[in-house]
Amino acid sequence: MLTIHHLGVSQSDRIVWLMEELGLPYKLVWHRRGEDRLMQADYLALHPAATAPVVDDDGRMLSESTAIVEYICHKYAGGRLTVGPGAPNYFDYLYWLQLNNNMMGLQFGRIGLGEQTDGWAAGLFQRRADGYARFVEQALAAHPYLAGDEFTCADIMSAYSFRPRAILGARDDMPNARAYMARIEARPAYIRAMALAGPEAQPPAGA
Repeated sequence: MLTIHHLGVSQSDRIVWLMEELGLPYKLVWHRRGEDRLMQADYLALHPAATAPVVDDDGRMLSESTAIVEYICHKYAGGRLTVGPGAPNYFDYLYWLQLNNNMMGLQFGRIGLGEQTDGWAAGLFQRRADGYARFVEQALAAHPYLAGDEFTCADIMSAYSFRPRAILGARDDMPNARAYMARIEARPAYIRAMALAGPEAQPPAGA
C-alpha cells in the first residue's frame, strides 16, 4: 500500500486529495513541524531533496508533487485524471499541470519582498502576478476547470495557489477563480482530504 508522508500545512495535502479522488487505499503518516515552523529531522531524512510531499511505494521514495500525481494516476489508476497527447486539451493540461511551481514562486517572492512595493524586483513580481491572474481568469471563463470541461490533475496541482493564503487567492479581481474554488471545495474528495490533511487539520492522537 502506498504511504503518504504528510507534512502539516504543506503542499503534501494535494496527494491525499488525489488518493481520495481516485478512491485508492493509502496509509497517511503525519509529520509535525518544529517550533520554527520547519520540517523536523524525521522528515528531512525521508528523501535527499528534503521537500514535501514524499510518498513511499514499496520502499521507493518519491518526491515532487507533479511527478507523484502522474506516477500514481498512471501506475494505479489507468491514467484517470490525466490527459494524453492525442487529446485536444493536452496543451492546456500540460500547461496547468506544470505552472504551479511558478505560481508558488510568486508567493515566496512576495514573502521575500516583505512590505517593499517599488523597485525592480517588486515591479517584476507584480507584472508576473498580474499576468497569471489575467490568464487564470481567461481560462476559467472558457471552461469550468483549468484543462477544460473535466476535472484533472491540473486542478489538483494548481488549486493550491488559489487558496486565500496563496498569492492569487489573496486578490480581489479574480471572480472566475473564486467561483472555480467554490466548485473545488464542494467536491466530496476535497472535503475529505482537507479534513484529514488540510491547513486546518490536526494530526490524529499519538501522531
